[in-house]
Amino acid sequence: MGKCDGRCTLLVICSLQLVAALQRQVFDFLGYQWAPILANFLHIMAVILGMFGTVQFRFRYLIFYAVWLVVWVGWNSFIICFYLEVGNLSQDRDFLMTFNTSLHRSWWMEHGPGCLVTPVLDSRMAPDDHHVITVSGCLLDYQYIEVLSSAIQILLALFGFVYACYVSKVFQDDEDSCDVRLSAGWCLSVGLVLPSVCLNGSSPHYSCSYCMTP
Repeated sequence: MGKCDGRCTLLVICSLQLVAALQRQVFDFLGYQWAPILANFLHIMAVILGMFGTVQFRFRYLIFYAVWLVVWVGWNSFIICFYLEVGNLSQDRDFLMTFNTSLHRSWWMEHGPGCLVTPVLDSRMAPDDHHVITVSGCLLDYQYIEVLSSAIQILLALFGFVYACYVSKVFQDDEDSCDVRLSAGWCLSVGLVLPSVCLNGSSPHYSCSYCMTP
């Protein structure tokens, strides 16, 4: 029962991660943030792999998902430091989020809650394909919106890491237990899922709860 509860909880966490990543991907596309777009795409693929591993009882996929979450926490920590300009990081000098290909900022800079955007006409500061604006009246600056988004990603990743490790450990223990039963010739198929696995003695991917001892 504990294993089932852990699987269900992990699936819920993965679903929340997937929704949060897709939402973030949309706004990063709107703001031409190429580095976050690439990172979000990799994260979405890893979360889908984690969900597949949870449903199909593949603990190795869950280990990969857990390792990726460590990288994901590091990336989001960097984003927080970048927008808060920790150390030598500067948004006015470093355009890391766009791979230094453009001067675009976060989409939330112009579209944050309560923000009033005023274009500056005939400005000599902007390149030919850009325009200068002033933003005022924001209830929450775009830096803090990005920081909040990254903080949510880190929180979900921490929960996902804990449950991925727990569920993968349960899967591995069940597989080892079933291997022992198979080697002793004790397993009898009693369901529709595992008859070939139990009779052929191959390494099962499912719990030995589908097998019973005489």
